[in-house]
Amino acid sequence: MRAKQVAIWILRGLLAAVFVAAGTMKLIGVPRMVQEFGLIGFGQWFRFFTAAIEILGATLLFAPAARLWGALILLGVCTGAFIAQIGPLHGDLVHVFVIGGLVVLLLVLDLRSQGMNTQSR
Repeated sequence: MRAKQVAIWILRGLLAAVFVAAGTMKLIGVPRMVQEFGLIGFGQWFRFFTAAIEILGATLLFAPAARLWGALILLGVCTGAFIAQIGPLHGDLVHVFVIGGLVVLLLVLDLRSQGMNTQSR
């Protein structure tokens, strides 16, 4: 494997771990998660929905035919988190930008990698 491919897999693994951890915290009802989703105002069902979407997106990062969809789903989660942070949560935007930026980086690297694989055939 080339160094670039290794870097992509490491980034994919780190992002998947972050989103699975975040989704798990929501599913098991970590008090901070329950409180934040209470402030958002959609009800606790939205916490479970968000957790499922995070875990689904993280899982899809490892499915060759669905990697890009997984990254796009997670980018949507980051967008929703950004809206919640500037809206009702009035919170920290740094982690939203860092994680969102890493998801975008993964998308770009995956797209470029796929383009190179297609051209070399």
